Amino acid sequence: MSTNVLMPQLGESIAEGTIIRWNKAVGDTVERDEPLFEISTDKVDAEIPSPVAGTLIAIEVPAGETVPVDSVVAVIGPADGAGGTDSLPDGAVAPPAAAAEGGKPNTSAEGGKPTTPAEGGKRQAGVRLSPVVRRLAGEHNVDPTAIKGTGAGGRVTKEDVLRYVESRSAAAGRVEAMSTMRRKIAERMVASRRTSAHVHTVFEVDFSRVAALREAHKAEYAAAGAKLTYLSFVAKAVVDALAEVPVANASLDGDNIVHGDDVGLGIAVALDDGLIVPVVKHAREAGVHELSRAIADLAERARTRRLAPHEVEGGTFTITNHGAFGSLLGMPIINQPQLAILGMGAVEPRPVVVDGAVTVGLRAYLTLGFDHRVIDGATADRFMAAVKRNIEQFDPGLL
Repeated sequence: MSTNVLMPQLGESIAEGTIIRWNKAVGDTVERDEPLFEISTDKVDAEIPSPVAGTLIAIEVPAGETVPVDSVVAVIGPADGAGGTDSLPDGAVAPPAAAAEGGKPNTSAEGGKPTTPAEGGKRQAGVRLSPVVRRLAGEHNVDPTAIKGTGAGGRVTKEDVLRYVESRSAAAGRVEAMSTMRRKIAERMVASRRTSAHVHTVFEVDFSRVAALREAHKAEYAAAGAKLTYLSFVAKAVVDALAEVPVANASLDGDNIVHGDDVGLGIAVALDDGLIVPVVKHAREAGVHELSRAIADLAERARTRRLAPHEVEGGTFTITNHGAFGSLLGMPIINQPQLAILGMGAVEPRPVVVDGAVTVGLRAYLTLGFDHRVIDGATADRFMAAVKRNIEQFDPGLL
């Protein structure tokens, strides 16, 4: 008996998903809980396991397509293949000839030579091509009818195809479709810029005290399975500053300012193909050690696509550490519907003036992007002054 594989709902607010790739082809055997396909939603990317063991007899939704949750995306039949493709549901994608014939390529009626869909289709349309030209057109996905032939009687030659491919490449360049994640990021960034009245304020912060505390305690943290980073100190300084200036932890819902009772601290994590912001829940109650462990855990699981949807929800304030890549100064875009975001630049030695003398100090620029519809400049600067003080006068008792 066949089993329908459905597009899962990976969170209450998720209504659809995009299939990134299939890990199995039609005709393949699949084990229960074996990764069957990968999906991307507006929250997370995830591998979806097979609900049963058997044979993949139909793929209803090809890679690259987006469908609502609970849509049938594939059909798995018995492992022994009983029923085969004769029992495919209406609209199902039957196995390609290559899979149905044990992996052998399709062959034409002309001596059993391998063909491609482009070749076969053009012969049926009445275009006369030599075997070499047919193969070349198929390799480059070229429609021979679009090429003006220079051969005898206007016949398309090998040189005609190569010239056409070269001119097409020169004109078009490299074209790459945006991934689902990239499209979602683009939509959100444009929407945020259009929604919030973005203003930025920049503070230079002395990290000398924090550096000394980090050096003294990083071995202790490492032994306990946590990594003591500059970001750990900044996170704690921000959480404590939010208690002093709570409007920076609020959100805007229409004409209403919504004040949260807790801090959901979003930490932006760079991925190979985009950006995601997992959330440290109940951050107000966490110390430096708990924040260090939570940030490292969320970042690692974000990069290996193992985040659950609820772990990227509930954020009230976001930190983005662009300094990890050497950036000194950034103007981050607010993560809606939040009202503020803090950008952390690289912590590095630089010339500073102390008591009238030039010396070397360990400094970083911290930038606050805030929504001027709710937060005025004086309030934003008061918040940043608290963050600066919390870092420069960091209390060792908090470690």
